[in-house]
Amino acid sequence: MFRHNLLITYRSFLRNKSSFLINLIGLTSGLTCTLLIYLWVSDELSMDKFHEKDSRLYQVFENILSQEGNPINRTLFETSGPMADLLKDEMPGVEYATAVGPVFWSGFDSFTLSVGEKKLKAAGQYAGKDFFNIFSYELTQGEKNQVLADKNSIVLSEALATALFQTTDGIVGKPVTFQHEREFIISGLFKGTPDQSSSQFDFVLSFETLKEGRPWVNDWGSTGPHVFAVLKEGVSVSAFNDNLNAFLKARYGENITRNPFLYPYSDIYLKGTFENGKPAGGRIAYIRLFSIIAVFILLIACINFMNLSTAKASRRMTEIGIKKVVGSGRKALIFQYIGESTMMALLSLLLAMVIVLLFLPQFNQITGKHLSLDFDIKLIVTALVITFLSGIVAGSYPALYLSGFAPIRILKGRLNPSSGEVWARKGLVVFQFAVSIILIVSVGVVYKQIEFVQHQNLGYDKENVIWFNVNGKLTGNTDSFLAEAQKIPGVVKAAATSHSMVGHNWSTQGIEWDGRDAKDQTAFQIVGVDYDFFKTLSFEMKEGRPFSREYGTDGEKIIFNEAAIKIMGLKDPLGKTVHVLGKDKEIIGVAKDFHFESFHEAVKPLFFILLPNDLTKIMVKIEAGREKETLSGLADFYGAFNPGFDFDYHFLDETYQAQYVAEQRVSKLSRYFAGLAILISCLGLFGLAAFTAERRIKEIGIRKILGASAWSIVRLLSADFTKMVLAAIVIALPVSYLIARQWLEGFAYRIDLEWWFFVGAAVAALLIAWLTVGVQTLRAAAINPAQCLRDE
Repeated sequence: MFRHNLLITYRSFLRNKSSFLINLIGLTSGLTCTLLIYLWVSDELSMDKFHEKDSRLYQVFENILSQEGNPINRTLFETSGPMADLLKDEMPGVEYATAVGPVFWSGFDSFTLSVGEKKLKAAGQYAGKDFFNIFSYELTQGEKNQVLADKNSIVLSEALATALFQTTDGIVGKPVTFQHEREFIISGLFKGTPDQSSSQFDFVLSFETLKEGRPWVNDWGSTGPHVFAVLKEGVSVSAFNDNLNAFLKARYGENITRNPFLYPYSDIYLKGTFENGKPAGGRIAYIRLFSIIAVFILLIACINFMNLSTAKASRRMTEIGIKKVVGSGRKALIFQYIGESTMMALLSLLLAMVIVLLFLPQFNQITGKHLSLDFDIKLIVTALVITFLSGIVAGSYPALYLSGFAPIRILKGRLNPSSGEVWARKGLVVFQFAVSIILIVSVGVVYKQIEFVQHQNLGYDKENVIWFNVNGKLTGNTDSFLAEAQKIPGVVKAAATSHSMVGHNWSTQGIEWDGRDAKDQTAFQIVGVDYDFFKTLSFEMKEGRPFSREYGTDGEKIIFNEAAIKIMGLKDPLGKTVHVLGKDKEIIGVAKDFHFESFHEAVKPLFFILLPNDLTKIMVKIEAGREKETLSGLADFYGAFNPGFDFDYHFLDETYQAQYVAEQRVSKLSRYFAGLAILISCLGLFGLAAFTAERRIKEIGIRKILGASAWSIVRLLSADFTKMVLAAIVIALPVSYLIARQWLEGFAYRIDLEWWFFVGAAVAALLIAWLTVGVQTLRAAAINPAQCLRDE
């Protein structure tokens, strides 16, 4: 029987070539989309899951309370440097704890490491001695307990070691020069960080080294280090969090407003967004979004199969009737038709695999991943399960529908489609186009929001501005460097700062002002600047003035932004004194609010102070149209001023755009998937239109003989399809509005949902449907009436 059904399936495919091709293209497209999304989702879900102690590995977060009676102000991913020692020494439930210092604290995206004449840029971080006991970055040389025990030690990845020494053998114990200033001794090697690690680095230094250069790391009042802990087996994390806060209150008093808690480390990548101290999603939202899109696109392809199979049922009625007369049961017929759809799905899977292999490099480029189609047991089983489910879903309705006819009615030719069948088919088309319209609206809203954040006035001028890090001879000599750099043709202005103007950098709660509530623990972002900073980035002052060399005492002054003054509740702030960083400072200006974080966040309170000896970045404004020659001049001057260091610069506008990389990827992927959904829907509509025209061919011939024009026939044949698309529009627009509004709520600053977003999507769907149906109906309307009626 299996061989018989296989032969019938093959003949059916040959006899219905057009519907076979439509179904094949649709299912192949749907499975290709599903496989690509599966690879991406699988990779995202595996991030940071490779650590052996994953189930007991946590990061210390802090909920910061606002004024008394108010809810949680915000949640920090960082805490105080001494927290790691407190957990390890004072909390009995902790097996290991370590503090980690990301590179940016020292003002570097990467460090320069050198061995003899060989020098390389590499990303690194500072970590406590238990780092390799906590994280499963495999050490190939050295002992986990010892490699970071000495503050003069450095641990290299095998790739970095090979690049520096051309070998990994016998290099433990050898020196590596750090920033052309200090030698560290190699104490161990590790394999490197896998792609599934959210933290990517090439070497590790002792956290004690960071403490030497940054005394504030030892201060309980400052935050910045990331602290990680592994709890002992059987310790409840919720009970531990309660004990930790009770311990801190007993030591530091009931009024403490920083509430630390442990959060699962491997959950941070996907669920790292917090609201009111509670997890509120994160990247997991995109996982869910694209998983739903994959399901819907595959469902749309299955619907095409259902519709075309049931629409063309009349062609198989005689076959079904004869089979039933000679004793074939309904189960056998259901098995036959589901077998046909499953065979179609398996053939589509083979084609989908080929397409995925061809387009995976482009998909990786869009997603920023390194995905590969490894035919392991997990992928094979998943692909087969998805394929068989698709085959069963696609074939279920046709199988149940076709096998349910009575043989006598079939053989007497008394079969007419029931109203239920017609409405079911129309409902499926409505569903297809409703999904397509929702995707069109979503793509438009995402695109407009990204465009909004890209072109919104940030409160400063980021165009034609480059920034680079202070290192080597620049440290402590920024004034002389800037003075000479501004003489280079094409340099408009240059300044030094401690902030890249993008993202959270360094903040403090240790600020006092008249009228401050003792329980107010508002954190103020700190931006150290020099005298020319405000002019270089064209900041606007709401009141007062920027720093100036003319006054000579501005080292004792401070400038706040509007958000800070509002939180402090100061009226007429100019001339008033605040106590910050251990000193009294007079307010001389209020800068207009500007965006230094993404538009997901409201503008935070911030202040500027002169820190001439502790500035880590240089900002240079370049004359428009002269970028190439100016950058060449700057590179030559930098090389002469700071030998041994590469001139690694970044354009400020590109650094700003990098904050929205996730949204930009979603925007791109959404466009492709929306186009795919529309294509598959149109394929189904095209097939139904062709069948409708074929079924009504004699009616068309009679109408043409009676004088009907081609356009009247086109309108006649298109009317039903137009009604279905209009019904889809009515269903889709409210749903798309709710989805768009919910997504936009993730931005503190966002576009308004304009009416034309939705009308435009509706009109686009209608035009696409008309074009699809019109091709077939015009062909039908153009047929010679004699050909239509020659069988009569």
